[in-house]
Amino acid sequence: MLRNLPRFRRFGKAFFALFLVAAMVEPLTAAESIGDWVKSQSKPLVELYKSLHQSPELSYQEEKTAAKMAGRLRDLGFDVTEHVGGNGVVGILKNGEGPELLLRADMDALPVAEDTGLDYASHVTARDSHGATVPVMHACGHDMHMTMLLGTLQYLKEHRDDWHGTLMAIFQPAEEHGGGAQAMLDDGLFERFGRPDFALALHVFGDRTTGKVAWRAGYAMANVDSVDITIKGKGGHGAFPHTTIDPIVIAARLILDLQTIVSREVKPIDPVVITVGSIHGGTKHNVIGDECKLQLTVRTYKPEVREHVLEAIRRKAKAAAESAGAPEPEIKLSDFTPALSNDEKLSERVKPAVAKAIGKDNVEEAEQTMGAEDFGAFGRAGVPIVMMSVGAVNADRMEKYKKAGGAPSLHSPRFYPDIEPTMTTGIEAFASAAIELLQSDSKKK
Repeated sequence: MLRNLPRFRRFGKAFFALFLVAAMVEPLTAAESIGDWVKSQSKPLVELYKSLHQSPELSYQEEKTAAKMAGRLRDLGFDVTEHVGGNGVVGILKNGEGPELLLRADMDALPVAEDTGLDYASHVTARDSHGATVPVMHACGHDMHMTMLLGTLQYLKEHRDDWHGTLMAIFQPAEEHGGGAQAMLDDGLFERFGRPDFALALHVFGDRTTGKVAWRAGYAMANVDSVDITIKGKGGHGAFPHTTIDPIVIAARLILDLQTIVSREVKPIDPVVITVGSIHGGTKHNVIGDECKLQLTVRTYKPEVREHVLEAIRRKAKAAAESAGAPEPEIKLSDFTPALSNDEKLSERVKPAVAKAIGKDNVEEAEQTMGAEDFGAFGRAGVPIVMMSVGAVNADRMEKYKKAGGAPSLHSPRFYPDIEPTMTTGIEAFASAAIELLQSDSKKK
């Protein structure tokens, strides 16, 4: 037996070394294990994303997308209600006593012809609200938002011991028109399914690298109004302009006058954008038409600034017409999207959880933007909200874009996210924030 003593000694040393290594390794927390879980589910999630990217639907036309989301929620065991505020889908999953958390993704796509060169690019066309046939593309990342939300819900379903409370999953229509969130609220969302204690959403951005998440407390995104102006004139022959009132000349004068609202009527420290995105008038080289139509997007933050700018647009449009002896123009407002303000206390509460999941250096403070998101309607309805921005372009591609003058923005026909890193970071941020908020001991706000 003594001759085996060296063997036992060697075994004992090896066992002791393994014991020391095990003692030095900290156990994985729920937040730290999310990334590994996403990797294990990467293939079906990527397939889901590509299928959504290849089958986009315009605002108010999201029937097939909504049906697919409803089916996925049922597969996860949610109690599902469809056609809330149009094509909206609501899923409820209860997991004992605790807070109620709303997690939201938007579903609609844009009338954009995709130019990414991807093998899963969209070739879909559809009829828009005016009856015209248009190309359709998920150029704003809503396909990725749906994928990240479904991945997060699956993770939470499989890790129910980590949280307690109620999940309200929202798949929202018509974000691009700015009316989908309000339509769901007007359809009794909170009265029918309970008023959540918190609400979270994600949005991808092409100017941020993958692995990064950013948001800011307070005002983050702008009020948006769509303004349609019809300048009326008196048509006639282009060779005899003195017998006409040319609405295109009036429109040209108005386009320049509108910019003086920003430069001369509003404080320089109050952000305002007035963009004339469309002008249509006339039919032929030598014909002066009877009218010219302008379409404007107007961006503001403060309510009082918004009211002043809209009043000034009316004033300047009427003045331009009167200066040419033209009839009073028609001015219509539509598609109002309220400014989005992230709740300060909620922002502070979820920040450490997200930082722990993806790394402190990967959580950044976002700049204010004049872009818009109707997720802010849930905040205006009295629920504390936070929307996070998720980087969508990997470092190598971002470097190439910088050398070429900049990355394609959202709504560009060339925008697309790098699927796996974007999806992984989004699910890590979403799930870690959700677990932090869905605690059974309190309803912290």
